[in-house]
Amino acid sequence: MAKILGIIGGGQLGMMIAEAAKKMPEEISKIIVLDPTKNCPAVQAGTDQIIADFKDRDAIIELANKSDIITYEIESGDSNVLKSVEKNAEINPSPETLKIIQDKFLQKLFLSQNDIPVSEFIQIESLEDVKEGLKEFGFPAMLKARRDAYDGRGNFKINSEDEIQTAYDYFKGQSLLLEKFVPFTMEVSVIAARNTKGQIKTFPLVENIHEENILRETIAPARVSEKVTKKAEMIAEKTMSVLKGAGIFGIEMFVTSDEDIMINEIAPRVHNSGHHTLQSSVTSQFEQHLRAIMGLELGETKLLHNTIMYNVLGEPGFTGKYDLPYIAENGVFLKMYGKEISKPLRKLGHVNVVGKNGESVDELLEKLRGLKQKMTVKSSD
Repeated sequence: MAKILGIIGGGQLGMMIAEAAKKMPEEISKIIVLDPTKNCPAVQAGTDQIIADFKDRDAIIELANKSDIITYEIESGDSNVLKSVEKNAEINPSPETLKIIQDKFLQKLFLSQNDIPVSEFIQIESLEDVKEGLKEFGFPAMLKARRDAYDGRGNFKINSEDEIQTAYDYFKGQSLLLEKFVPFTMEVSVIAARNTKGQIKTFPLVENIHEENILRETIAPARVSEKVTKKAEMIAEKTMSVLKGAGIFGIEMFVTSDEDIMINEIAPRVHNSGHHTLQSSVTSQFEQHLRAIMGLELGETKLLHNTIMYNVLGEPGFTGKYDLPYIAENGVFLKMYGKEISKPLRKLGHVNVVGKNGESVDELLEKLRGLKQKMTVKSSD
């Protein structure tokens, strides 16, 4: 019998999960999202909505009472409340997994205890802890908020002794950790899935290019050696085998100059670097996530076409209504998220440039260069 799906978060990820769910009417009969923004992107995809904060206890209980299965597109939900409503709805990824991953210190500790490579780190409880940690790690080092941080907003790179006080004050009393800086040559990620029966599948390794700590481009496949690819996929599979619960996980990693790999962070949800799968793969990450949490056989993850994903971001210095970009070219797929207002660096959409005629990554990068001007967000006034 088809089930009711609850999603915590109704942004673009929730929207694309909902769109995938609409194509599975035999498995999913209805979709409800919990999100504080009225008419959020997921609602525009045809979902019901509970308008409330992601951490709102009563709203989470209401969602559980109305749903058969709950998942999330953002890791800001209250894991303790989610744990308490498991008797009413199946929740995946599991609340235990969410609790570990949404706290970056616990996440690093968990990975380290399971012999999964991460940078050196320590818990920070005072300014003195920062100073002592820097004596051990040297400069630069990364001071990070343990919770509720994404797109680099919870990070402060400390380059010298003069910046220690500024960095500590920046976080205004938040719980922190300090990480030894990794001099990486490339950022990569693996989109990995585990279903409720323990089946694990990974999508091919991709290369990520960031601007101002926000993902701008994903190149599929990553331009790395076979050695790096195999090592990254092995680490991703091991990570999935020790984490509880089911669903898609975005596993972000660093590649070092000697072709070593270490995990930077894990997202317990569908991930921006997996958007290419909407056109590059037989199974999108969004369908795979649903298959995983519902205990279905996982779909094929083979890369059919070289693909580059490029995020359409709000222009610096502009906030307001904007004209939608328009692109009509073979092999180019523009996806806008239905956000009415543009803000600086806000994720408004993405485009996939797909090598359906066997184009190389270099050829696709050249094609993308010619498209970027068309994706500049402009005021509609």
